Amino acid sequence: MSDQGKFKRQLTLSDLTFIGFGSMFGSGWLFASSHVASIAGPAGILSWVIGGFAILLLGLVFSELGASLPRAGAVVRFPVYSHGPIMGYLIGFITLIANSSLVAIEVEAARQYTASWIPFLTQKGSTLPTVAGWLFQFILLVLFFVLNYWSVKIFARSNTIITLFKFVVPLLTIVVLLSQIKLHNFTVEGFAPFGLSGIQSAISVGGIIFAYLGLTPIVSVASEARNPQKTIPIALILSAVLATIVYLFLQIAFIGGIPTNILSSGWTDISNKFSLPFRDIAISLGFAWLTFFIITDAIISPTGTGNIFMSASSRVVYGWAKSGTLFKIFTKIDKKSGVPRPALWLSFILSIFWTLPFPSWEALVGVVSAALILSYAIAPVSAASFRRNAPDLPRPFFLKGMSVIGPLSFIIASLIVYWSGWSNLSWLLGSQIAMFVIYLLFRKAVPTDKVTIQQQVKSSLWLIFYYAAIMAASYFGIFGGIGILQQPWDFLTVALISLVAYYWGTHTCLPKAIFDDAADETDDAAAGDKDMKLG
Repeated sequence: MSDQGKFKRQLTLSDLTFIGFGSMFGSGWLFASSHVASIAGPAGILSWVIGGFAILLLGLVFSELGASLPRAGAVVRFPVYSHGPIMGYLIGFITLIANSSLVAIEVEAARQYTASWIPFLTQKGSTLPTVAGWLFQFILLVLFFVLNYWSVKIFARSNTIITLFKFVVPLLTIVVLLSQIKLHNFTVEGFAPFGLSGIQSAISVGGIIFAYLGLTPIVSVASEARNPQKTIPIALILSAVLATIVYLFLQIAFIGGIPTNILSSGWTDISNKFSLPFRDIAISLGFAWLTFFIITDAIISPTGTGNIFMSASSRVVYGWAKSGTLFKIFTKIDKKSGVPRPALWLSFILSIFWTLPFPSWEALVGVVSAALILSYAIAPVSAASFRRNAPDLPRPFFLKGMSVIGPLSFIIASLIVYWSGWSNLSWLLGSQIAMFVIYLLFRKAVPTDKVTIQQQVKSSLWLIFYYAAIMAASYFGIFGGIGILQQPWDFLTVALISLVAYYWGTHTCLPKAIFDDAADETDDAAAGDKDMKLG
């Protein structure tokens, strides 16, 4: 097509790092600490460590994939290359749910905190929006859309400025609350009042995995990164490590900063007692001046993250369409700006939709966390598969120990999915199985020019087994299930399911990986040789 544009390589290492770190510091830092404390008590600190370790492992896997195959919407395209178009269809659907609904979560959080200054945005005695509150959210979504519409560089510059500001306020909050730390708070009702199950639940439904969500935005804009073979791995690892450190200190500061008398009734109701956690603690400690910065940042941080995921969602739509299982109109890139505008429009519309049925941060976070980790979890299987069906693929970042890191990261990701609970997984995984059936019913219309339908089914049955088996474990387990499968048997069951699925998936990948040409979608000349540097 003569009017078909290409992505422009304009993003530097600092741009990518701010995208990753900025996406990890949205509404998560504002709400997650109180939710984690109410689910796990002081032991929630361990939940952050486990979640950070899981994301770091996945970040290492994504580093190899992102450096080898820098493609727009790559998180959807990796499984297509390794296992065929049907995988793009399934993973594209669940990744788009995660990314587009996450944009909605961020505007929900911004509205809830803004209601501290403009009360009529939220219904009295509730977190639900009024009509004015919903219009406020809509205006924010329009702003994200406009920032992403004109060029990727405008998006990156606005994100850098926002991220710098929203990094300062959490650090200021940490310092102030640590100065008021009460060590007795860490032993009220014991360090782990809800046991191991509380620590596990906090990772999934407490908002920890939701907070650690900065990997896919980096990978999604890989086609627009300068020197992606170097910048993507560095940005991924930097983002994961920095976010883990800051979130650990935020959790410690939150637990230690709570006035001890508030803990007289235990940890269960903490998230209810602190509707706007860090603001409420600052007020209770007499730091009224700090509340101004917290509320200001509470409006800016979620909007910055929402802006990032509006961009990431459009690249997911583009990547899904490139796999041949979504309408071709969404592969169109604007020639002048290098932005996939039809895909951006769809992301914008879906983001609006998600603000309608799920009207609060709390209502969305469990679903989004499960969808996010599911989209992440497939990466280790694709990476291991490429070692078999694409041994000559250039790997600027070669992950040593893939035989251990691959299955270990998949097991941990599967456990996080399981901890999300039956109510989230029943419809999320059930919808994936239903979509697989729909794909087969319309097999005459699906792309088979590179991979036969028989090979596609053979290469994807492991994933259907995985979904069905995890659903069964969830139903019989203790996280919203009927409780027959107790600990540690549930842990061992999920680990066994994961290992079977992992090795089944890696051994039934395509005989030979199918790759497209990056030159068809990326204008390398736009970056210029002089710009091919890290910073």
